Amino acid sequence: MEPIRAILTDDLLGRIRSRAPGYDAANAFCAEDLLELGEAGYLKAMVPMDRGGLGWGMERTTAAQRLLAAHAPATALAVNMHLVWSAVAQLLAARGDHRLDFVLDWVAAGEIMAFGVSEAGNDSVLFDSITRAEPTSDGGYDFTGMKIFTSLAPAWTKLGVFGKEGDGDAARLVHGFIDRADPGVETIENWDTLGMRASQSHSTQLNAAHADAGTIHSRLPTGPNADPLVFGIFAAFLTLTASVYVGLAERGVELAAEKPAKRTSLKDGGRALAQDPDIRWQVADAGLEMLRLDAQLRLTSRDLDDVVDHGASWFPRLVTLRTHAGDTARRTIQLALQVSGGGQYFRGSELERLYRDALASLYHPSDAESAHSTVATWLLGPLAD
Repeated sequence: MEPIRAILTDDLLGRIRSRAPGYDAANAFCAEDLLELGEAGYLKAMVPMDRGGLGWGMERTTAAQRLLAAHAPATALAVNMHLVWSAVAQLLAARGDHRLDFVLDWVAAGEIMAFGVSEAGNDSVLFDSITRAEPTSDGGYDFTGMKIFTSLAPAWTKLGVFGKEGDGDAARLVHGFIDRADPGVETIENWDTLGMRASQSHSTQLNAAHADAGTIHSRLPTGPNADPLVFGIFAAFLTLTASVYVGLAERGVELAAEKPAKRTSLKDGGRALAQDPDIRWQVADAGLEMLRLDAQLRLTSRDLDDVVDHGASWFPRLVTLRTHAGDTARRTIQLALQVSGGGQYFRGSELERLYRDALASLYHPSDAESAHSTVATWLLGPLAD
């Protein structure tokens, strides 16, 4: 099994970091990054070795994603959505469920996956849908609706989607995959955002976009349910997304330690600010946060690989990790700005860009309100009717 650094080499990571400011300034897709990562075999990281991939599990892949994110967060976030589908397929297969094995074959063959789940106004996330799914005579489904935050929008070839068939008690949520070439797929180029610009996560309008029968893998009831697919998607998405913000936080801590050593104090006779007790306390505080988060990500991803049964606490663990990662990234980048001087406030500095990138963590599922609701239900039981 290839080690991470044999794939994400110093030279490759250096080129990726050097391109990040340009992508951000131009609001451009990380096309060169994606091409190089593909050539290095990174997009097949979670495909088994006997199928032509790297054979990495969640622990190794999250470690790689945090390394990539420390060099280019937006590129890591874009690639994340491709890796999510490989991870879902792998997590299900490890638990005896092989309904998504064909996804691993697709990825091995060079397909680029995307995640077409999020919908404006749908705070039920996976448990309901605004998109309509209509059965067709060939056993497939036509999907009509708007999907938002479709990362890799300029490059994906297979889009994982879901929509609702029927209404009331008879309603079912239908999950399948749509090919980019389908005439019912329209990319709405509206990704002009504060941060994470290189992900180019445009909206995707589905106009009776067709999923063939062979790609329809699940039909689930609306509302919370215990189907393994639900666990697989939440576990893959939350853990891999958390890893991006762990990498962002790590870069923040690195810069928070690096910048004060290069600044001096006039009133203290030219002493480096890295010797100032107050600054040392702040940087150490960020380091403490980072080490806690490091342990949380490692343990969670390892438990997923080892098929550990945490029972009802799995979802609280996953949303806590994702929320903690985003919170820590925002705090460490802000602290790095505070101890690095006013020059970092100017447009084009790395910390200015990372600060904007970190703010995207406010909007990923599960957001703070949903996370607190999940943990409260676990500890206190559901709200009374």
